[in-house]
Amino acid sequence: MQRASLTQDYEISRVIRGGWQMASGHGAASSDDPVADMIAFADAGITAFDCADIYTGVEELIGRFRLRYRDERGQQALDRIKVHTKFVPDLDVLPRITKAYVESVIDQSLRRLNLDRLDLVQFHWWDYEASRWLETAGWLNELRQAGKIDRIGGTNFDTDHVEAIIAAGVPLTSLQVQYSLLDTRPAKRMAALAAETGIAFLCYGTVAGGFLGDRWLGVAEPVEPYENRSLVKYKLIIDDFGGWDLFQQLLRTLRAVADRHGVDIATIASATMLSQPSVAAVIVGARSRAHLPSNLAISDIRLTDQDQQQIAAVLARAQQIEGDVYTLERDRHGRHGSIMKYNLNKGAA
Repeated sequence: MQRASLTQDYEISRVIRGGWQMASGHGAASSDDPVADMIAFADAGITAFDCADIYTGVEELIGRFRLRYRDERGQQALDRIKVHTKFVPDLDVLPRITKAYVESVIDQSLRRLNLDRLDLVQFHWWDYEASRWLETAGWLNELRQAGKIDRIGGTNFDTDHVEAIIAAGVPLTSLQVQYSLLDTRPAKRMAALAAETGIAFLCYGTVAGGFLGDRWLGVAEPVEPYENRSLVKYKLIIDDFGGWDLFQQLLRTLRAVADRHGVDIATIASATMLSQPSVAAVIVGARSRAHLPSNLAISDIRLTDQDQQQIAAVLARAQQIEGDVYTLERDRHGRHGSIMKYNLNKGAA
């Protein structure tokens, strides 16, 4: 597994194990021992794990994994593990948020994860009209200076707001963004800012909740209800990309590329994003270790000129997803925003 340095002294695996799929309420669980699954990922070289304070039960799972990994593999092995969580204050809280609230949620994550200092806290804010987003970023930086947080990242902020956070003196190490063959919104403006500032992209959605996989090749367009929330979210992206027929053409092309490399479609879809400017890692969700071999293969793929030209020919027919990073999802009355759950941090003070 290749590794990437986000800063001089902060290194992660180029594939990050995602945690959304393990959250209760996301979908049917598919592992009897999720901690053992995490150990298998870490032993194989995938040593970075992504979670959030709103992924119900996931921080606690990773906290148990850390303790067991230390007991079974030793402190030196544990030191290679990086846990990236998120600070996601509820929509209802935004107008009255305080530093005490921010600190209470950070303290909650510290307890759940069994950490003395959070490796990376990725800041998300639902509504820019709630004006304390910049002040809140500053409070997170104060908690970093106090030793409770090592690094600060952003999650789903658009380019203008990232620029404002940087201008306010908050050091952003990374940006978690939805970035895939289907959704190239970060390439419009954010990629140039990332290159200028040295901010690393940590990309989610590279396999579109599983849609960019062999399971969907040659399959009729699905109808609701879908199996889980990921499919609900990413089917909307497919619609905006150009519809099911164009999506199937992309899958056929990716299958031909995958055949040449001896891997599956999902591996090619994620490997393609690792080659994009400023992309340090891709976040691949997994509910078990079943896909560990294909996850490990992602960073080894080197696409040929033929591969890239064939993929580009399909993408040239696609519609560009509207807006900057996460713009569509911020419209709570629109197709993308109306499916979001905005108040999942009820346990926080």
